[in-house]
Amino acid sequence: MASSLGYVQYVASQLADAGVITYKKLFGEYGLWCGGKFFGTVEDNQFYVKMTNAGRLLLPDAEPAAPHGGEPGMYLVENLDDADFLAKLVIQTCEELPEPKAKKKAGKAKKIHGTDNGK
Repeated sequence: MASSLGYVQYVASQLADAGVITYKKLFGEYGLWCGGKFFGTVEDNQFYVKMTNAGRLLLPDAEPAAPHGGEPGMYLVENLDDADFLAKLVIQTCEELPEPKAKKKAGKAKKIHGTDNGK
């Protein structure tokens, strides 16, 4: 079952105190970003956050989950009622995540034929 846009908007509104929250369709579900960092997903109307040390400390009872198959790399966040807690979780999670890579500018590929040989 795909997530509803209304649910994704609700999750984003609950996380708003963490910073600028954006979301977009990602492989049929939704990815979540805070300040440009990808930190979680909404899949089957459930909110998942990337596994970090902060997440492990703040969600001590959460089991590692693999919402889209493969290796577990997320925690399921079941309680969305405490916006202050959710903001703390997202802020601390994002502090541990690497900065997003700079996007390369699209352009024509340079064609190289042979070598210059000093000419």
